[in-house]
Formats: sequence, C-alpha cells, structure tokens
Amino acid sequence: MNGFDAPALAPPRSAPRAAAAGDTPLFTLHGASFGLPGRTLLHPLDLVIHPGQVVGLIGHNGSGKSTLIKLLGRQQAPTAGRIAFADRALGAWGDRAFARKVAYLPQVLPPVPGMTVRELVALGRYPWHGALGRVAARDREAVLRALTATGVAAFADRFVDTLSGGERQRVWLAMMVAQEPACLLLDEPISALDVAHAVEILALVRNLAHRDGLGVVVVLHDVNMAARVCDRILALHSGRLVADGPPGTLMNPDTLRAVYDIPMGVLPHPDTGRPLSYLRGS
Repeated sequence: MNGFDAPALAPPRSAPRAAAAGDTPLFTLHGASFGLPGRTLLHPLDLVIHPGQVVGLIGHNGSGKSTLIKLLGRQQAPTAGRIAFADRALGAWGDRAFARKVAYLPQVLPPVPGMTVRELVALGRYPWHGALGRVAARDREAVLRALTATGVAAFADRFVDTLSGGERQRVWLAMMVAQEPACLLLDEPISALDVAHAVEILALVRNLAHRDGLGVVVVLHDVNMAARVCDRILALHSGRLVADGPPGTLMNPDTLRAVYDIPMGVLPHPDTGRPLSYLRGS
C-alpha cells in the first residue's frame, strides 16, 4: 500500500516476551487520578505497563482514554496519586531525558507547511542533539533508519502537506522512531484513516513493539481492531478501569456491554479464529 508492504494483522510468529521478574516496568501508577473543578475525568488508578507489548485503551467518548495517555506523556499532571516511568517519578525526569525515552503523538497533528518528510523526521533527533544543537552522524543514521523502517524513504524529499493521510501518519511515526524512545504513546492514530491505512499503521506499530521491544500505549475506538493488534486491552468507563487483560478474555458479551452500555455479541473470526464483536439487535 502506497509503496509500503505492511504485514497483515495476523497473529505474530512468536508471542511478545513476557516480563521477567527483574524487568523494570515502563509505567507504574499508584492511585493516579485527574479532575477539574466539580468533575473527575480519571478516578484513582493502579496500573503497571511493561515493555515489548501493545496496550490498547478502549471505551466510549469521555471514558478517560485520552486523559490517561496525556498523564503518561506528561501533557498534564495527575491531580492526585503518583506516576513513575522506569521506577522514577515523572516529575523527576528532565524534559530532554524524558523525551529520549517516551514519544507522544496527539490526536490532532499540527500543520507543517513547507517542511519535507526528511526535515520532519529529523525533528525526532532534537532530544539527542549535542552542544549547540549540532547534528551528528548518529542523528543522520537514526533518521535514515526511521525513514526505512516506516517505509517513507522513497518520498523523503517531498513536502509533508502533499502526502495522503496514511502517508503523513507514517511520517509522524517515523519521527517518533527517529527519537529512539523506549515507549510510544499514540492517541487515536487511525481516527482519520480508511480501513486499509488503519491496518497498515497498526501493523507497523505492532511490529515495532514486538521486534524492537518498544512499549506501545494506543487509544483506539474500534474494539475489533484493538483485539487484532493489541497484546493487552485496558477498558475504561466514566473514568474508571472496568477491564484489563488480553483480547481473548475481554472480548465477551458481558464485558463489552459494561464498557459500551449496549448489547454486543462475540463470534470467532472465520479465518483466524480470533474474537470478533458485533452489535446485537436491530
């Protein structure tokens, strides 16, 4: 698709490595919550997120998905409780040090008029620049690797605003890959894409997690897409965590009704056997 042969969203040949007893979690939350005057957007939450997995956040609009991912990305601070990254409080990380570890992609991407693909991807190297912001050979090599890994090298010298939606999304992911982080935080990365481009982007994201050991936290609206691509799903409702586990355990009628407040059925996919949800009734 668009010059990039994304792998199909079939089960990986080998499951992602399970966290060993001595592994350091990416994120640890202890009673973390967020609220505004008169309104709680995220109720106290205890949670541990490990590297090497794609963790999906699902739930209805206003369930707290974007609030949670913004807390993880330090886009806003919790109003109560604690959040740590790599066993170190978020507030104890310097901006540049944190940016070397965590890359955050918001729902709405800013316009970049007059900027080429290569220039945008190179912005991912900002946390690594040396004295006076000098670009080193390592930075150029990281940009090239990112362009290649995300399949955008062929149009590296084109202007970003001339690309299709799926191509632009891959360019922004390339910028995050060039950042060489330990974790990607993606807030609805496929919301404006058609099905073909959505599959392409999520296949790329999953491969980055399983191949390179990155932790990925991604907000998704399509529960079936989440079940196909994610290793673990966190389901939120009204700012509370109502379910947490692998897709096979969450994809059942009772859990889905608790998440979405509507009757839903589940059946095995005719080709893969994976659970597939559908709306029950007329």
